[in-house]
Amino acid sequence: MRTLLFILLWGTPAIIFAQSRFDAHKAFDPLFYPTGSTVYRSASGAPGERYWTNRVDYAIRTALDTAHHSLSGDVTITYTNNSPDALPYLWLQLDQNIYRADSRGEATNPVTGGRWSNKKFTDGDVIRSVVLLVDGKEQKADWSVADTRMQIRLPQAVRAGGGVIRFRIDYSFTIPEYGTDRMGRQLMADGWIYEIAQWYPRMEVYDDVSGWNLLPYLGQGEFYLDYGNIDYTVTAPSNMVVVGSGELLNPAEVLTPAQQSRLAKARSSDKTVVIRSAEEVNDPKGRLPKASLTWHFRCNQTRDVAWAASRGFIWDAARINLPEGRKALAQSVYPAESNEAAAWQRSTEFVKGCIELYSAEWFPFTYPVATNVGGLVAGMEYPGIVFCSGGERGGGLWEVTNHEFGHNWFPMIVGSNERKYAWMDEGFNTFINGVDTKVFNKGEFLHKSDAWRTAQYMFGDKSEALLTVPDVIQAQNLGTAAYSKPAMALDLLRKYVLGEKRFDYAFRTYIRRWAFKHPTPWDFFRTMENAGGEDLGWFWRGWVINNWKLDQGIKDVKYVESDPAKGSIITIENLEEMAMPVIMVIGQENGKMDTVKLPVEIWQHGPTKAFAYQSTSKIKSIVIDPGHEFPDINTGNNSWNGQPAERPVPAGVSAISVIDKYLGAIGGRDKVSAVKDLVIVSTGNVQGQQVIHTRKFLAPDASVLDIELPDMKMHAIHLLVTGDSVNLSQMGQSPALDEATKKEIREEQVAFPELNFFREGYKAELTAISNIDGTDAYEVKVTGPSGKMNQYYYAVESGLRIRVVRNSSQGTATTDFSDYREVSGIKFPWHVDDNQGEIDLDMKVQSVKVNSGLTAADLK
Repeated sequence: MRTLLFILLWGTPAIIFAQSRFDAHKAFDPLFYPTGSTVYRSASGAPGERYWTNRVDYAIRTALDTAHHSLSGDVTITYTNNSPDALPYLWLQLDQNIYRADSRGEATNPVTGGRWSNKKFTDGDVIRSVVLLVDGKEQKADWSVADTRMQIRLPQAVRAGGGVIRFRIDYSFTIPEYGTDRMGRQLMADGWIYEIAQWYPRMEVYDDVSGWNLLPYLGQGEFYLDYGNIDYTVTAPSNMVVVGSGELLNPAEVLTPAQQSRLAKARSSDKTVVIRSAEEVNDPKGRLPKASLTWHFRCNQTRDVAWAASRGFIWDAARINLPEGRKALAQSVYPAESNEAAAWQRSTEFVKGCIELYSAEWFPFTYPVATNVGGLVAGMEYPGIVFCSGGERGGGLWEVTNHEFGHNWFPMIVGSNERKYAWMDEGFNTFINGVDTKVFNKGEFLHKSDAWRTAQYMFGDKSEALLTVPDVIQAQNLGTAAYSKPAMALDLLRKYVLGEKRFDYAFRTYIRRWAFKHPTPWDFFRTMENAGGEDLGWFWRGWVINNWKLDQGIKDVKYVESDPAKGSIITIENLEEMAMPVIMVIGQENGKMDTVKLPVEIWQHGPTKAFAYQSTSKIKSIVIDPGHEFPDINTGNNSWNGQPAERPVPAGVSAISVIDKYLGAIGGRDKVSAVKDLVIVSTGNVQGQQVIHTRKFLAPDASVLDIELPDMKMHAIHLLVTGDSVNLSQMGQSPALDEATKKEIREEQVAFPELNFFREGYKAELTAISNIDGTDAYEVKVTGPSGKMNQYYYAVESGLRIRVVRNSSQGTATTDFSDYREVSGIKFPWHVDDNQGEIDLDMKVQSVKVNSGLTAADLK
């Protein structure tokens, strides 16, 4: 969430090229796959006849010390080497070491902090002993630690083809309060909430691709783990509720008889049943009369387990109905602060709903219980359990719950390497999230995205290719490269390349083939091609391997023998490197409308394609991609109405006259200049989160921009400008701003920027008449004292400003204005759609106050 919220302030630039960059030989290069079929991985994308994975079984005992916020315990690991190689040493992950002051993860963080930064340091994993268990005897092991990895050097190699080794590690660690957005603890009114993950030494993966996979844990890259059974116990104070991955094996030893009865009822109920009510949280009768309790869990065929504990948990549950009559349990635990009908009281409904949909659509859910935990962590996934912010509600809670449980398919079931391929984890999951949301509760939380608007961010010059190691991806690009761009690719592959039936069959085949195994990108590519029935090298090359852009345009329209009734020749062009099919709607003057679909092969002979259209009257309009589903970076050439997208300005019209007309249209230069203070409050929704957007201005040079997320009880951005001073608070932190950025901000944060356009240091130039969503508009390019150039668009007819394209040192954002209403004699846009690429902040103004007596004290 923090990465995405940063984009609320800054975007990413895009450049439009006039000359075609398309090269059919590159796009359709026949040499795509680096290797052929092997005994481990077939050319069809299936595991080969001798494919193998190693197996890891864990037995863990741990105790929670709430006085010192620490865990101590031991883990016994049984490792089965199914590989064809003898293993003279083993590698394990010690992820708690990222919280040490000397960790590599901390060294890579920016000095201003960030999502993966530590606010306080710990000693990491404190390893007390490592012993090999041989023939019932303990043997001291030879081990060493390198950052988040531990090596055990063996006296005798684990033999190939089924050799087994057992060893035990005694360890402890202090639970960090903020655990790199993946775990931690939070103090609430009824006590601490502990969300515990990466909490025991875990085996690194040894595979047929890289041998040992040894990328360190730095925060942004997630995990890669083998499968096995995990049996674990958690000893905690008796007033706490503990939930975890897998099945609770001893409910009679940790729950009251009433709670056991309710839990049994929930297992057969499609309606949510309260297991532990808000009233029981502080009632001694709501827990067993012991000092401590040991909770015993078991999770089979899993790569990991996580758990949570709190004395303040409210607990409810319901039955999950799975294919072939199988059942599972959906449950939620959350604090009193989240106990609202529109908030976490719907959590179990959401858990049940998304898991039933995913199970029916793709592959059955594999765990006995699905638990949603409301606490500090904004959103993180583990097998059978997820951590979501306790401040979420409504659409925001659905979105994060749906997303985190979608991870139980990618990468919990399909075990791709998250340390290297985030797009196969987050991207595949984001894709199925969208398919699911369209169906859940008849699309209650469905919000259609506009690819035309997001293209400028997704494919800007600072964007990155999907095939990038997660830790290498720039923080501002993570949301695109890992989540939204691969999801968009799969959406388009499903709808316009393969079609839903072929895509769904191929995608299900991929999941079934690679369930509880370790696919590479090439295995996915091959499966989708072989099961889907298309050679897709051009698609993977454009969307995944490279960071290519898409720009489809209409070049020319001619009539056969100059007679529209005899047919037309329409010429389209592909101006960027990416190739995609073309969808267009053609309208004729006689009222006839046709949808034309052209396959990607039209580009195999070059960037220009002429095709015949059987018109019967003059063509009135042509629109490429009328549904705005393709990420076209230059939509100005997507429409044709017989006139060019940009036209010259008529004689007698200048930048001065356009601005004067605008000022007159909103109330007059004198009235606008007389505004001494102004307050505009707007509301909107971003990714299911309610947003309150407040702007305050105080003449001559003071302003405040505040973006509040009330559901999460936080201010995402607070920007204060006072004269030459610029202070930015972002998610409670204050990132360093260079002087150039401060100068740009000072230019932007003014109530009526047009009043400055003809002052010293500014340059305003009227360049063309453009068509903005069907409205002719004057384009005025304005360069400020900072050297930054923005484009302002004013409707030719009304004079009102309808769009601004802002270009900062951090990127580009497009803001559209409409629904002008008068307040105190001045017209203000009541609808402001601020698109910054990945974030589309669609705001509705709630109130405008002009000259209300604002003072400097009101700007803090």
